Amino acid sequence: MNDQVILLAHGAGGKKSSELVRSLFLRYFGNPALNILGDSAILDVGSRRLAFTTDAFVVDPLFFPGGDIGKLAVFGTVNDLAAAGARPIALSAAFILEEGLEFSTLERVAASMAESASEVGVPIVAGDTKVVPRGSADKMFITTSGIGLVSGERAPSPERASPGDIVLLSGTIGDHGMAVMSCREGIRFGSEIVSDCAPLHDLVACLLDAAPNVHCLRDPTRGGLAAALNEIAVQSGVCIEIDEANVPVSEDVRTACELLGIDPLHVANEGKMLAIVPESEAEDAIAAMRSHPLGTNASLIGKVQPSPAGRVHMRTSIGSLRILDIPTGDLLPRIC
Repeated sequence: MNDQVILLAHGAGGKKSSELVRSLFLRYFGNPALNILGDSAILDVGSRRLAFTTDAFVVDPLFFPGGDIGKLAVFGTVNDLAAAGARPIALSAAFILEEGLEFSTLERVAASMAESASEVGVPIVAGDTKVVPRGSADKMFITTSGIGLVSGERAPSPERASPGDIVLLSGTIGDHGMAVMSCREGIRFGSEIVSDCAPLHDLVACLLDAAPNVHCLRDPTRGGLAAALNEIAVQSGVCIEIDEANVPVSEDVRTACELLGIDPLHVANEGKMLAIVPESEAEDAIAAMRSHPLGTNASLIGKVQPSPAGRVHMRTSIGSLRILDIPTGDLLPRIC
């Protein structure tokens, strides 16, 4: 990595984020559990297998259509556990608060977190609070961690995608990023765009009951669908080919992205799951996803190919094939 200072792009989930993780953090912290770079680490503890994850939330504004920083923190952590095929059992939460933050704002966020944790049946069992001087933070940052129980012989993993596998997506993309951006900038795109922020553990449980040999799960947050697909292609050493016409995008999000010059495949999601499954289980898998309220718009969007390794290709609406690269900058900073 040639950068001399940290840039916003290093936290955007794209190329700069990947460079930072691989060239610095893995160099110092690398170990078998971390090196997989999944949404959660899988740990063997006696006879049990645990998924463990941690995440930080710095979204601006704190409240947006469809959610808030507290709801995002709970559901985002639950979804990282779900992407490991784990049943979440406990969360922790740490707050960094700026001096001068209105107490009513903190209480509103705490109430939202409590409601969200109750909805998924996962208690917040530990936490910490720090307050920094005015100007040292922007109102509130939250860091959450979570643990979950993994069942089955092999957990879904970003290094398990295999040639012939089918690529499924649980619903429309770009809703969260565009909801936050429109709220932040005060832009109206006809009807209000609402974040897809939602817990996906029940959807994943339904999927795994129908297709127990799911190879890979990923919730495409920062960097969007494009970043998630590229990460899987690199880690599995395969090529993933998707069909643009089959990737679901709502008309409001599509219009907003066109007006802003943003590719919806690069926009963050907070309530969608990407699944890569053996072809023999694809029909059962998509039927299971569509049977769940959060998967009614699930689509078969592509297939895994043997080569060129580490690449993602997209069949466009006019029939041409183009490289779908990982985002290079930070199109939408502080989106989660």
